[in-house]
Amino acid sequence: MNQLIFVETSIPSFYFETRSGAAMQARREWTREWWDLAKWQDELVSSLWVIRELEDTPEPKRTECLTLLQDIRLLQYAPEIDVLVDHNIENKIMPADADGDARHLAVATFWKCDILASWNCKHIANANKTDHIRQVNARLGYDTPKLITPYELLGVEP
Repeated sequence: MNQLIFVETSIPSFYFETRSGAAMQARREWTREWWDLAKWQDELVSSLWVIRELEDTPEPKRTECLTLLQDIRLLQYAPEIDVLVDHNIENKIMPADADGDARHLAVATFWKCDILASWNCKHIANANKTDHIRQVNARLGYDTPKLITPYELLGVEP
């Protein structure tokens, strides 16, 4: 099942996670397992804004993350994305940083991605926010991508 999956900043970041806590190690392993499957069976995409965020990451993680994304297509800017960003912020579904989570959601929404993969469970992959996000996007005539973690994408039973 070939799906269009938007990869936001937390995905490459967790792929190269170095923290030793059990939760961090689990996210790293799930991210790697999912990535190794998805890169062959789905179309992974990202954006210049993700690249810009990763460019602020300290070395050597910066180079590792950017290398991981070097072969995936970057979705292009369109003025409608700015409208979605503003709408996301005005409706309080994302923090007021116009180049952060609000932009990732707007890009994935505008380009009709099936999924926005994220480990950001506070603002993006948060089941408590999903209905509100869908309602806000629907007001502008957009469908909302599924907002889920790599763990959920693996389809692993707990």
